[in-house]
Amino acid sequence: MEYLLFIVSDPAAPAYVPEEDNIEEWAAEVETRGVARTGNRLRPPSDATTVTVRDGRTILTDGPFTETREWIAGFDLIDVADVDEAIEIAAKHPMARFGRVEVRPVWPME
Repeated sequence: MEYLLFIVSDPAAPAYVPEEDNIEEWAAEVETRGVARTGNRLRPPSDATTVTVRDGRTILTDGPFTETREWIAGFDLIDVADVDEAIEIAAKHPMARFGRVEVRPVWPME
Protein backbone atom coordinates (compact mmCIF):
# COMPACT_ATOMS: atom_id res chain seq x y z
CA MET A 1 0.00 0.00 0.00
CA GLU A 2 1.26 3.48 -0.80
CA TYR A 3 1.75 6.10 1.91
CA LEU A 4 2.68 9.73 1.50
CA LEU A 5 5.02 11.07 4.15
CA PHE A 6 4.58 14.82 4.54
CA ILE A 7 7.75 16.35 5.93
CA VAL A 8 6.53 19.22 8.12
CA SER A 9 8.44 22.02 9.79
CA ASP A 10 7.72 22.55 13.49
CA PRO A 11 8.84 25.76 15.23
CA ALA A 12 8.43 24.05 18.62
CA ALA A 13 10.74 21.14 17.74
CA PRO A 14 14.33 20.90 18.98
CA ALA A 15 16.80 23.00 17.03
CA TYR A 16 18.08 21.55 13.78
CA VAL A 17 21.56 20.03 14.18
CA PRO A 18 23.17 19.46 10.76
CA GLU A 19 25.53 16.80 12.16
CA GLU A 20 22.51 14.74 13.25
CA ASP A 21 20.77 14.98 9.89
CA ASN A 22 21.17 11.47 8.49
CA ILE A 23 18.90 11.92 5.47
CA GLU A 24 21.36 10.14 3.18
CA GLU A 25 21.30 7.06 5.43
CA TRP A 26 17.50 7.16 5.62
CA ALA A 27 17.17 7.48 1.84
CA ALA A 28 19.64 4.62 1.29
CA GLU A 29 17.66 2.38 3.64
CA VAL A 30 14.30 2.95 1.94
CA GLU A 31 15.97 2.45 -1.47
CA THR A 32 17.62 -0.80 -0.30
CA ARG A 33 14.31 -2.04 1.12
CA GLY A 34 12.69 -1.32 -2.26
CA VAL A 35 9.88 0.79 -0.78
CA ALA A 36 10.89 4.25 -2.07
CA ARG A 37 8.81 5.58 -4.95
CA THR A 38 9.69 9.29 -5.09
CA GLY A 39 10.35 12.25 -2.86
CA ASN A 40 11.71 15.76 -2.84
CA ARG A 41 12.01 19.01 -0.94
CA LEU A 42 9.49 21.79 -1.51
CA ARG A 43 10.16 25.50 -1.83
CA PRO A 44 8.96 27.62 1.15
CA PRO A 45 5.36 28.85 1.44
CA SER A 46 6.41 32.31 0.23
CA ASP A 47 6.92 30.71 -3.21
CA ALA A 48 3.48 29.06 -3.26
CA THR A 49 0.40 30.05 -5.23
CA THR A 50 -3.04 28.88 -4.11
CA VAL A 51 -5.59 28.33 -6.92
CA THR A 52 -9.32 28.56 -6.22
CA VAL A 53 -12.19 28.47 -8.73
CA ARG A 54 -15.46 30.14 -7.70
CA ASP A 55 -18.38 30.90 -10.02
CA GLY A 56 -16.19 30.04 -13.01
CA ARG A 57 -13.47 32.52 -11.99
CA THR A 58 -9.92 31.42 -11.23
CA ILE A 59 -8.60 33.20 -8.14
CA LEU A 60 -4.88 33.16 -7.36
CA THR A 61 -3.49 33.89 -3.91
CA ASP A 62 0.18 34.23 -3.08
CA GLY A 63 1.41 31.84 -0.43
CA PRO A 64 -0.38 28.99 1.32
CA PHE A 65 -4.09 28.90 2.00
CA THR A 66 -3.78 28.68 5.77
CA GLU A 67 -1.99 31.01 8.14
CA THR A 68 0.33 28.79 10.12
CA ARG A 69 3.90 28.73 11.35
CA GLU A 70 4.29 25.14 10.20
CA TRP A 71 4.62 24.21 6.56
CA ILE A 72 5.16 21.18 4.37
CA ALA A 73 8.86 21.16 3.55
CA GLY A 74 8.93 18.00 1.45
CA PHE A 75 7.38 14.63 0.77
CA ASP A 76 8.24 10.99 0.25
CA LEU A 77 6.02 8.40 -1.39
CA ILE A 78 6.62 4.86 -0.14
CA ASP A 79 4.98 1.52 -0.96
CA VAL A 80 4.93 -0.75 2.08
CA ALA A 81 2.98 -3.68 3.51
CA ASP A 82 0.96 -1.72 6.08
CA VAL A 83 0.69 1.37 8.27
CA ASP A 84 3.02 -0.13 10.87
CA GLU A 85 5.85 -0.35 8.35
CA ALA A 86 5.08 3.20 7.13
CA ILE A 87 5.28 4.50 10.72
CA GLU A 88 8.54 2.62 11.33
CA ILE A 89 10.07 4.23 8.24
CA ALA A 90 8.70 7.68 9.13
CA ALA A 91 10.13 7.44 12.65
CA LYS A 92 13.62 6.99 11.19
CA HIS A 93 13.36 10.14 9.03
CA PRO A 94 15.55 12.94 10.51
CA MET A 95 12.65 15.39 10.33
CA ALA A 96 10.78 13.23 12.84
CA ARG A 97 13.32 14.70 15.31
CA PHE A 98 13.62 18.25 13.92
CA GLY A 99 10.02 18.66 12.73
CA ARG A 100 7.24 16.19 12.08
CA VAL A 101 6.38 13.50 9.57
CA GLU A 102 2.70 13.02 8.75
CA VAL A 103 1.92 9.53 7.43
CA ARG A 104 -1.10 9.44 5.17
CA PRO A 105 -2.37 6.50 3.08
CA VAL A 106 -2.87 7.20 -0.60
CA TRP A 107 -6.50 6.84 -1.65
CA PRO A 108 -6.31 5.56 -5.23
CA MET A 109 -8.84 6.73 -7.80
CA GLU A 110 -11.00 3.82 -8.90
